[in-house]
Amino acid sequence: MPTLCIPNVLTLAPCGRRRVEAAFHGGLITSDAGVVLLREAARRRSFFARVATCFSDFRSQAHVEHTLEALLAQRSLGIACGYEDLNDHTTLRYDPVLALATGKAEPMGTNRRQEGNRGRALAGSATLNRIELAPEALDPKRRDLKTLHDPSAIEDLLVELFLDAYDEAPAELVLDLDATDDLIHGHQEGSFYYGYYRGYCDLPLDIFCGEPLLVAKLRTAVQDGAGGSLEEVERVVGRIRERWPDVKGTLRADSGFCRDRLISWCEGNAVDYIFGLARNSRLAGMIASEMAERVSQVEETEEEARTFKELRYRTLNSWSKERRVVAKVAAIPGKPNPRFVVTTFDQEAWVAKTLYEDLYCARGDRESRIKEQLLDLFADRTSSRTMRSNQLRVWFSALVYILMNDLRRVGLVGTDLARDQVSTIRNRLLKIGARLTQSVRRVRISMSEAFPLQQVFTEVLTKLQTPASRVF
Repeated sequence: MPTLCIPNVLTLAPCGRRRVEAAFHGGLITSDAGVVLLREAARRRSFFARVATCFSDFRSQAHVEHTLEALLAQRSLGIACGYEDLNDHTTLRYDPVLALATGKAEPMGTNRRQEGNRGRALAGSATLNRIELAPEALDPKRRDLKTLHDPSAIEDLLVELFLDAYDEAPAELVLDLDATDDLIHGHQEGSFYYGYYRGYCDLPLDIFCGEPLLVAKLRTAVQDGAGGSLEEVERVVGRIRERWPDVKGTLRADSGFCRDRLISWCEGNAVDYIFGLARNSRLAGMIASEMAERVSQVEETEEEARTFKELRYRTLNSWSKERRVVAKVAAIPGKPNPRFVVTTFDQEAWVAKTLYEDLYCARGDRESRIKEQLLDLFADRTSSRTMRSNQLRVWFSALVYILMNDLRRVGLVGTDLARDQVSTIRNRLLKIGARLTQSVRRVRISMSEAFPLQQVFTEVLTKLQTPASRVF
C-alpha cells in the first residue's frame, strides 16, 4: 500500500551476481483479490443490506462518505481475509479490491471530499471502531458514537439467514448446543474465574444445525454452563416452527446441558433430545458386571473393548421422572472408559449402539465449527471493555462464518475445497495477488497468472452467479 514517505529498500540474499532489493512501492496491489467471491456470495442474499437493518445510523447523512452498509461490509470482509484487528484497516483502507467488494463506486478513492483522504476509498480504523464502542442509546457526551446496534435484531437475523437458505422445509433438524471458554486478559466487564477452564473467561454459547450457525451468545462465566440455553432454544425453535410448523426437531449436547429444566421443556414441546450424562457412582454400579468383563477382555487383548447397555434411570433429586439412559460400557488399556447418554428416543427407533455411535457422536463435528470461529474468524478477540462491544465482535465473527459457509455450500460444492475449513479456503482461494485498474467504462482486476486454482475460481464464480438454487 502507498505511503507518503519514500519506502525503505530492503536487501535480501543475492541472486547470482545480482543484488536483490525489496520495497513496498509496487502501487495499489491487493493480496486478497479472492474477496470478490464473497462479494458475489453476499449479493445473492443482500447479505450486508440485511445486516445493516440491525443498526440505527444517527449520523448526519449529508456529511456521510461511508454508508453503514459499506462499513459493515468492510469490517466483515476484513475478518474473512484474516485481518482481526481494527488497526489493520489503517492500511487496508487503500485496498481497491476490498473497496470494490464493499460496494464503493470509486474503488480508487478519487471521489473523497477532503484532499488528504483521496486515494483512501475505505474507512479508517477509528471510524470502524465507533460502531463497536457505541452504547445502547445516544450519549450527549459522546457525539461521535452515532451508529447503534439492536442485539435482538442481530439474533433474529442469524436465524432468518438459516431459514432463508432452504428451498423447502427439511424433514428434520438436529440442533447442537455447545459452550466454550473465551479467556479474558485485562479488566473486561463480566470477568469471572471459571474453575473448569482454570482461568478468567466468558462462556459463549453456540447453537449449530449441521454447519449453519444460529446462535452465538456471549455469556459471563458467573453461571452454570447451561445458563440461558433454554431461553435460546425456546426462541430458535419458536422461529423455526413459525416458518415450518411440521418440522421434527432434535436437541443434542454434552453433559453440561443435561438439566431437568431443559429436557423437561423438550418433552413438553415435542422436541426429541440426546444429552451426555455425567458419570456417577450409581450409574457405575448399574454397569459394574459388564464393565468387569470388558476390563478382563482388555487385559487379554490389550485393545479397547466395548458393549452397550440399556438403563432406566432417575437422579435422586434433580430429575422430575425416570428416563431412558444408554451406557457405553468401554475399557481401554489401563482403565475403564464408560459413557452415558439420556434420550427421548425409544429402542424401536434407535438401538443403543446406533444411538450412541451414529447420532450422539456426530456432534463431535461441532468442535471443528467452533474452532473455525475461534481460530479462523477471531470470535475470541473480545478485548473491548464492555460486554456489549465484545458481543458485537462475536456477532461479526458469526456473520462472517455464515457468509463463508454460503461460499462453501454454494460455490465450492463439487470441488476439492467443498469440505475444507475457513482457513484453508482463505489461504487457497481468497489470497490472490492482483492489480485493479479502472477507466470510464470498466474496472479490471488483473490477478496473478501463477495462481494455481484458476479453474476452481472460475467454477465457483459461475455457481455464485447462478440465481436459481439456495444454500441447501
